[in-house]
Amino acid sequence: MKKIEKICCIGAGYVGGPTMAIIAEKCPNIKVTVVDLNENRINNWNDEDLSKIPIYEPGLGEVVGKARGKNLFFSTDVDTAIDEAEMIFISVNTPTKTYGLGKGMAADLKHIELCARQIARVAKSDKIVVEKSTLPVRTAEAIKSILENTGNGSNFQILSNPEFLAEGTAVADLLNPDRVLIGGDQTPEGLNAINSLVQIYANWVPIEKILTTNLWSSELSKLTANAFLAQRVSSINSISELCERTGADIQEVAKSIGTDSRIGSKFLKSSVGFGGSCFQKDILNLVYIARSYSLNEVADYWEQVIIMNDHQKSRFARNIIKTLYNTVSDKKIAFLGWAFKKDTNDSRESPAIYVADELINEGANIYVYDPKVSKNQMLSDLNYLETRTNKDNEKKLNSSSDVYEICNNAHSIAILTEWEEFIDLDWQKIYDNMLKPAFIFDGRNLLNRIKLEKIGFKFYSIGIS
Repeated sequence: MKKIEKICCIGAGYVGGPTMAIIAEKCPNIKVTVVDLNENRINNWNDEDLSKIPIYEPGLGEVVGKARGKNLFFSTDVDTAIDEAEMIFISVNTPTKTYGLGKGMAADLKHIELCARQIARVAKSDKIVVEKSTLPVRTAEAIKSILENTGNGSNFQILSNPEFLAEGTAVADLLNPDRVLIGGDQTPEGLNAINSLVQIYANWVPIEKILTTNLWSSELSKLTANAFLAQRVSSINSISELCERTGADIQEVAKSIGTDSRIGSKFLKSSVGFGGSCFQKDILNLVYIARSYSLNEVADYWEQVIIMNDHQKSRFARNIIKTLYNTVSDKKIAFLGWAFKKDTNDSRESPAIYVADELINEGANIYVYDPKVSKNQMLSDLNYLETRTNKDNEKKLNSSSDVYEICNNAHSIAILTEWEEFIDLDWQKIYDNMLKPAFIFDGRNLLNRIKLEKIGFKFYSIGIS
């Protein structure tokens, strides 16, 4: 087993940055270098003001501050980091394809392939290459083929080490994970590589929580875990619509079934829908894999999770339109929250994007307050949909760092992210400065309905009639 002294991570995003920061803090004898071609992102990671690092996660700034400049480094010099490292993590984006075969479902692996080819070109010594990005089953086979057929004669061992951290709690998840999963070839060389990575995590993770498998089991486990979690969200959201029709209360239903030890309470909170970079992408990837093996019933089953999630977002937007007298043309709709969940600045696949898009199509003017997401990011999210021109989106979407300004003279408020600061706002002040009747549409079941109705708000919440 090789004792690792130098690690390189390609990709300084939501996975690579926090994961490497924790490894550097817990393994002071290992030099960890995080590389990325995005110079601005690297500059932000190196900023003396730790509040300006590009990933917002509670506690992450403190961890980076402890190790940066000692054994944690951020650089754009990818070749040098690859050349020096004994272990290389690949942690680049693998979005859903927007072109060609598998469009709309399969993972786009072009960045993975580019990483593999760069490693093959640069490496002049044996390396352990670790898949950290979420990848389709048997991607390791493709990486290994590139490395062995285009390299300089070096030997490579490929490991799968999927991340299971949740944005908003990434530091806590990394420090105290439910499990660490490491997959590799079941050959003597592969097992040695697995053990090298096991020993890194064993610096702070109990050994019984470090699970080792073959490569394919590890790759599939990540997709399956996210699919199961997303399935629970879509399941409770499907019941939320039934609750609204029958007079049941979704929160009471969720609490009741969540006390069943066979089910448990996690991921049973009804909402406007799930977002983020993983759930939808991984389920679509699973659907594509199933269809590629002609497992159409399996594919249809998992695709329904996505269909239900899309329905919930659209249903939320339609409810706003219906309640506002079937027209939102030129009306001011205040959005509280744009990130896909609290305690993160990540807005990828956020329900807010799709609700805003539908309302803007109906002529609404959207005003957004989010404590961590910039207006430029919001516009980028909308522009990515290509529903309208960029100029049209700029006319229809506004933001402010003052939540009360956002709500002033609004026809309605939509809660799209469960930021806890929204609970303690001066709701009487907000009500006094809104157009009457003043509507609140709580897409996260965050606020106290009875309290706000006493103030005078017309209150609508997911799953409560």
